[in-house]
Formats: sequence, C-alpha cells, structure tokens
Amino acid sequence: MKPLISTSELAESLSSPNIVIVDCRHDLANPEVGRAAYAAGHLPGAVFAHLDFDLSGPKNGHNGRHPLPDPDVLAAWLGKHGIGNNTHVIAYDASGGPFAARLWWLLRWLGHDAVQVLDGGWSAWMAAELPITAEIAPRAPQAFSPRLRDAARVSMADVLVNLAQPAFQVVDARSPERYRGIGETMDPVGGHIPGAKNRFFQHNLGPDGRFKPAEALHAEWLEVLGETPADQAVHQCGSGVTGCHNLLALAVAGLDGGRLYPGSWSEWSSHAENPVAK
Repeated sequence: MKPLISTSELAESLSSPNIVIVDCRHDLANPEVGRAAYAAGHLPGAVFAHLDFDLSGPKNGHNGRHPLPDPDVLAAWLGKHGIGNNTHVIAYDASGGPFAARLWWLLRWLGHDAVQVLDGGWSAWMAAELPITAEIAPRAPQAFSPRLRDAARVSMADVLVNLAQPAFQVVDARSPERYRGIGETMDPVGGHIPGAKNRFFQHNLGPDGRFKPAEALHAEWLEVLGETPADQAVHQCGSGVTGCHNLLALAVAGLDGGRLYPGSWSEWSSHAENPVAK
C-alpha cells in the first residue's frame, strides 16, 4: 500500500466500511487545539487521536516528551475505536503531516501496514470543498492484536554505542537553527547528537503543503544520506514525531527501511552525561 492517499481518492472511499479515518490534529504549544478543532468539524466518520494521551506513553522526565506508548495499551485504544488487524487506516492533521506520520509509524511498528496519510491533510480537504461534520459517529469495537516490529526503533543506549562504533547514520528532523543549538525553545539544552546530519522535515513538502513528488524526494534524500543506505539511517527529532515525517517521506521516495530513535533530542538532552554538538 502506498504511504499517501490523495483527497480525491479518499473522497471516493468514504463510504467503505473497512476504512477508519483518524484525526491527529495537534499543536505542540497548545495541546488542546486538536481536540477543539475536531469537535468543531472533522472528516466524516473520523475518530480523534491525541498525541500526548493516545499516541504517547507516560513521561518520567528522562524518556523524552513523547515516549512510545505501551504496545498493548495502544492496541486496546485502536480496537476501541474500530481499528482491527484488517482495517484500512487513514491519518490526517493540519500541520503538513508530522502528527499523522506518528500514527503511520506507530501502526507499522505494531505490524499493521494498511495505513496511509492524507496528503495535504485538513487544508487540502477544505480547499477541495469536501464534506466535513461535527457529528461523532460510534464505531463498533474490533480486536487488534499487535505483531511488534521492535527492530524498527533504536534506544538511547544504541545511539551511545554508535558514537564509538558507527553502525548507522543519525538524521535530525528539527529545524537547522535547533540542530545548531540556536534559539532552542522546546528543550533545556540546545545542540544535536554528535555525528547527526540535519534534514528539516518541512523540506519534504512543497509550497502547497503536500509532499514533494517521489522523484524529487528520492534525489534530495540521496544527497542527505550520501553513501549511507536508507536502511542504515536512524531518524530523530525533538520527541519522536517529526522524525516519523522523514521516515514517511523516505517511504514515498521508495527508500523505506530506516529506523526511529523515539526518545530523540528531548531524551538525549535530559541526560547530562550525553555529549552534545553545536
């Protein structure tokens, strides 16, 4: 299944009983914006997923701002919202795709490949003047059994070992300024993991907020990765969200296989003994 779906393709499939649309709208600066936006209007039949509570696990101060949820807890949430092992899931947000990409990656981590992100998200849907509703339609619960692909992620310990014994290339999805340690606002320490390359996730998008064509992404990512094969790259960001956007862009480009460091900079920088580059 291709990683993206267009507004026209989704519009033609809205009545399919096997599709569950998930509204992932979120604002890191104001975490309740997404829920309020969903209540005001959303794609027909969509359920809402909150980044902090549904797509993340508990924080302990040293495991990052958006730790991965427990697989069984996430599986129970999915089943409660009508998502089973054979359900076709489509995620969208209003920010160019990072929060939808988080759900896309989480589902693949749980072994579920029937998932796509709506290209252009909410803005593209509204621009096409397609239907929205404030109605919250109940969905029949389904059984979701995770088939965990834990090799899709690496730990902080793995990244530390990689500093001395390089086995993969870390790619940082944050802005160039945050990567350089300039104007850090989200985390108490600025800078980046030593040896990491920078690919700002926004560079995956065109001026219209949709993903660039596969050919363009392929060429740009080959420049970023250099001699590193795509499956030997580990992606991180501030808290394991926009790193998923880079992994989604790579899948669009036909360069799938990279891994995620979920704790990302928010975990790394919370441990004072970890080295920092600027």
